[in-house]
Amino acid sequence: MNGTTREDKVAFSYLEFERPIAELTSKIAELSSMGSGSGVNIAEEVERLNVKRDKLVEQIYSKATRAQICQLSRHPDRPYILDYIPLIFDDFQELHGERTFSNDGAIVGGLASFRGQSVMLIGHQKGRDTKEKLKRNFGMPRPEGYRKALRLFRLAERFDVPILTFIDTAGAWPGIDAEEHGQSEAIARNLQELAGLKVPVICTVIGEGGSGGALAIGVGDRMYMQQFSTYSVISPEGCAAILWRDRAHAEEAAEALKPTAKDLQGLGLIDGIIAEPKDGAHRNINEAADLIAEVLDSALKELLATPVNKLLAARAARLRKIGSFSES
Repeated sequence: MNGTTREDKVAFSYLEFERPIAELTSKIAELSSMGSGSGVNIAEEVERLNVKRDKLVEQIYSKATRAQICQLSRHPDRPYILDYIPLIFDDFQELHGERTFSNDGAIVGGLASFRGQSVMLIGHQKGRDTKEKLKRNFGMPRPEGYRKALRLFRLAERFDVPILTFIDTAGAWPGIDAEEHGQSEAIARNLQELAGLKVPVICTVIGEGGSGGALAIGVGDRMYMQQFSTYSVISPEGCAAILWRDRAHAEEAAEALKPTAKDLQGLGLIDGIIAEPKDGAHRNINEAADLIAEVLDSALKELLATPVNKLLAARAARLRKIGSFSES
């Protein structure tokens, strides 16, 4: 699908380890501007610098540490579910509220069409400016968010519509109000319901996959992660603050947690890695959306062709296989 993307609206941000890319990109832009305004043909030099930039990007990203991949997973320019929806789906109709207390903006959900198939979309939504971050509670749902997701799970099952979830949260909201409203019960209820839904469920981590906040919409028949996303029980900074009482140990914690897509695929915890554009999803949203769509299309066709009894049996077997241990 085609559409206007964030790339047309805002300037990119760069992380510290991406700074060499930023400097070379800026130089290319300056030369391109000079060439178009002065009549001087500098196309060859620009082309040479573009090739150099492509190699630099590949070098930096291929050697990114786990801590740097954690930074990429929450990059300020990284696409959120509401950025992807118009590029992948048609006719999205957002559904609000959980029918007992309030609507939680940190969870977005609704019906849409995906290549002619009706689907239920549910995912975390962060904010970009201060106003939206507060509205979305920084992408950290309260119990009302998970109960909204539960309502949409059940609605999808009632109308025999497959469910696609998109995970991107630092974790469930840890405030007192969330505990008072039954945060742990809401998450546990979703885990129980997701395990038994009689429709296909495909989960995709598109940014951070943080703890039970991610798991509450992360149980299904397939689990995919984008190349530069992460999935972990806690952030490296949070882990360092607990174990070392010093967040400066975040890089060491990231190495121990092994939260990257490559790590989790090696552990058998996910079903596949969705490649990202050479510049990352945060630089090329359109291509990132196309790559996600192809994986979802293939998985959805396979799951829709599976009888319900076999679908549930395979899901149960998949969940029971997760994790490993040894006895001494």
